[in-house]
Formats: sequence, structure tokens, C-alpha cells
Amino acid sequence: MTAKRTGGRILVDNLVAQGCDRIFTVPGESFLAVLDALHDTPEIEVVVCRQEGGVGFMACADGKLTNRPGIAFVTRGPGATNASIGVHVAMQDSLPMILFVGDVARGDRDREAFQEVDFGQMFAPLAKKVLRIDDARRIPEYTARAYATAVSGRPGPVVVVLPEDMLLDEVEAVDRNPVKRPPQEPEWEAMQMIPINMGQGGRPLALIGGADWNPKASELFAGWAKRAGIPVAAAFRRQDSIPNSSPVWAGNLGYGPNPKLVERIRSANPLIVVGCRLGEATTDGYSLITPDHPGQLLIHVHPDPNELNSVYKADLAICSDMQSFAENLPEPPRAFSAGAEAHAEWLEWSTPKPRDGATLDLGQCVLAMREAMPADTIICNGAGNFSGWWHRYWRYEGYGTQLAPTAGAMGYGVPAAVAAALRRPEQKVVAVAGDGDFLMNGQELATAVAHGCDLLVIVVDNGWYGTIRMHQEREYPGRVSGTKLLNPDFAAFARAFGAWAETVETTEAFTPALVRALEQKGVKLLHLKTDVEQLTPGITLSQLQSARKG
Repeated sequence: MTAKRTGGRILVDNLVAQGCDRIFTVPGESFLAVLDALHDTPEIEVVVCRQEGGVGFMACADGKLTNRPGIAFVTRGPGATNASIGVHVAMQDSLPMILFVGDVARGDRDREAFQEVDFGQMFAPLAKKVLRIDDARRIPEYTARAYATAVSGRPGPVVVVLPEDMLLDEVEAVDRNPVKRPPQEPEWEAMQMIPINMGQGGRPLALIGGADWNPKASELFAGWAKRAGIPVAAAFRRQDSIPNSSPVWAGNLGYGPNPKLVERIRSANPLIVVGCRLGEATTDGYSLITPDHPGQLLIHVHPDPNELNSVYKADLAICSDMQSFAENLPEPPRAFSAGAEAHAEWLEWSTPKPRDGATLDLGQCVLAMREAMPADTIICNGAGNFSGWWHRYWRYEGYGTQLAPTAGAMGYGVPAAVAAALRRPEQKVVAVAGDGDFLMNGQELATAVAHGCDLLVIVVDNGWYGTIRMHQEREYPGRVSGTKLLNPDFAAFARAFGAWAETVETTEAFTPALVRALEQKGVKLLHLKTDVEQLTPGITLSQLQSARKG
């Protein structure tokens, strides 16, 4: 017989049992019983955030860094809707996360009670699973189920709804043991077909990233690819899947890829896709690699059997977790030379050339960061053209050094950097944000300062929603609308939170400012004032305008 506990106490005890050591939250009256239990639980750090969007992004990023579910707690209604963006990112990024949502009392359901939302309907298309706990005695069962669902197969987010009064019930419950991801061994016969297909096609190329990667899978696959000598490219915002220093690293797909890599993808045979879903951004709207890919063999490896053959025809489909797949890879039929050739092409592509006439050249800023900061620095960014400079010119060195949403969500960088600074205090952490992107969640500087985070924020300020301005110039030339921004003094904004900050307006001023920033402890911010002329590393506003006139 176990002693009676409140539902809140049972839930916190079972989070501890599952290995949870940190939660991200904006407190709400709907889960006061959980907050009360956390008061007496030193095993779990409570990271109090300033908006639920930041909560969701932090939990999502923590899930990538730990390969265990990042844990978020928010209240019903506004709290859940604010946090939904983090759930969407975790789903598209295939990352484990659990969002606990405090809800109205059980007896008040279906009356449109205060802040009431039907979370089953709301989160059904966003999350991997939506659970609701109406009986406090079943909290251990549901908590274990949430963990198991979040980490198994294709990892993803689970939403758990907690009626307020259920958390107050005092009942007896039996806690569950920690849940581990069950291994998924690949089929032996299918694995033996890989070297056969590599030998027959003669132009193998691996495209990696996506679901279920971890440091061990990265290490093992990188070693195999090096022995095989085949080019290894990454899906959109998956550039940390193997170290970019690998002699066969070929770069990344997504927006503005290396044209030489694009041609290698088109001519690859077989194309070995490991963990990727082959989404829209990676495949340039399903055109670079078409769902039927005529004349090209596709070997598709993914941990979710429902993903295989759902969009892309797989000539060889292998359902496996990434580590088991990498552990069971047969030796390649021979050593190819294409990997070294592709790596040389990437080295040339990823080396920024000085831009004539640029007052503040972002390519040279990234180069200065590469020279001044450790190779394992964690780069965190949200969405916007500004990120293209880091995607192209930064060199990611190991799994977990890139935190960037494949869903293209703005406002992700600062919250992700907070999660990274807390999870990996021994590493340098940088949040890179555009001016529009930064103000989506810039308030989380308060969280960073409050929790003693050591991180650098770089705000690229060109006074526009630059990505949308670029699309306007292409689709509606000469008709700019709704994209101009009036910005604050971002350095003064950061100082108001207690951070160290400087404004940088020239390329020559960047390196000294970076050195001063890196000498500081705690939160620091560099406000880079640039212009909208250089829309991306490869496209200027003038070029777009000239093209439409021509």
C-alpha cells in the first residue's frame, strides 16, 4: 500500500522517476498543485520564462540536446495557444518534447469555461499524441506513455492535459520505472543490399539528418562514410548531423544551396537518405528530388514505418533507428573519390569573400567568429534571410551544435540559446537573430539573466522583414507593402535586462567588439546595423530589381 499523494505530487515524482531534471514554464493557476510539489523537489530545476512561446522553444531545444523529452508546463487557453508553436516545431523537427497543459476542472468541461479549449482537437494535427488524465491514480501510467511516445519511432511532441481539480485529488498510485527508447534493428537482408546498390549505381551520395540522430549515430555514420569516400550532405538545418570537418562533408540543402552540390544530388545513384523525411525545403519544393525520382535509386532509412513510401517511392526501404543502422552498416564495396571532391567544393563555397561596397559584411563577421570561437560552439537561430550567412559560412562541429527550426519559426534563437546555455554550460552558445526575429522572443533575455546563462546574442538589424521583402521584389516588383520595421536601440534594450551590449556598424568594428563580448561573463548582445541591399549571401536587392527591369 502506498501513501496518498496529491495528483500534483504524483506527477512531479514520476517526472523525477523518468529522469527529468529541468522544466520550462510560465506559471498558471491551473497547475498550482504541480508548482507546489516542485517547491520540495530539488532534483528538478524550474526555468521561469516570460512568454509561453519561449517555453515551447526551450523545451524543444532541450529535447534535441538530451535525446529525452524537453518538458514544458503552461496553463490553458492563452498559455497553450502561445506554446503551440513549440509543439509544431518539435513535430517538424522530429524532436522529443512533452507539453503539460493545466485545464479547467472536470466538472466544468464543455461549458466554455474560463480559458477552456478542446485540446484534443487543437493539438491533434500538431502533436504526435494528445493525452488527458482524468484519474490521478493513472498519472504514472500516462506519464510513462507520454515519454514512450515522445522518444519512440519518429520522435516528436506529446501534449498531456491536466484538469485542475484532478491535480488536487489525494490518491494512492504506483510510480513507473524510467522509459527507454526501444532499439529498432534494421533487417539484415536489406542492409546487405546497400553495398550492392552502391557498386551498381557507382555515384552514391548520402543525405542525412532528421529523426532520431544522436552523437553515437553521428560518429559511426561519419566513420563509415569516410571509409566509403562518398559525399555526405545534410537536409535543411541539419548541418550538425556529422562534423563538417569530415573529409567527405559536402554541405547542406535548403535555401540557397551550393549549385555544385545540387548537381551532385541530381546525378547521385544511389541516393542514400538516412533519417530525412525529404521535406519541401530540403528538396526545393519536391523538385530537386522528386517523389518518383526516375533514373535514380533511393535507399530510404527512417525510424517510422509510416514515413517510408508515404511520399517518396523507396527502392530500398529500411525501418531502423539511426544508431542501430549506423552500427550495422556493411563495409562499402570500394572507396570512392567523390567524397573528397565534394568536400573541396564545399570548402570553397563556405569561405566568404569580402563584399565590395559593404559597410558591414556579414560573411566576414561569420569568418571572424570562426576564428575567435571554439569549433563546438552552439549556434541557435530562428527564421529569416539573416540565417543564410551562418548556414553557409559557419562550420558545425558535432551533433547538437545547430539549433534551428526546420519549420521556419521566427523567435526560436534566443529561447533555444537559453536552453543550450543551461544544458551545456561548458560550451559557447550564440543566438543569431534578425531584427524582426529577435523581437518575437527577445523578452527571454530576462530568463537568461535570471538563470545566470552565459551566451552571446547577435542581432542583425536591417530595418525590414527581409525575407518577405525579397519575395515581394520577385512576385510584386515595385510594390513594397507591410515589411518596413521601426526598431528600438537593441543594445540599450539588452542593457535594460542587465546584459552587456554594443552596437556595431562596420566590418572593421566587428572583431574588436566580438573580442570584448567574449571577455564578458553572462549575457551579452551585439547589435549589428546593416542594410537590406544584401538580401542573402548570394542575392542583392539591386540584382532583383535589375532582373525585373530587364
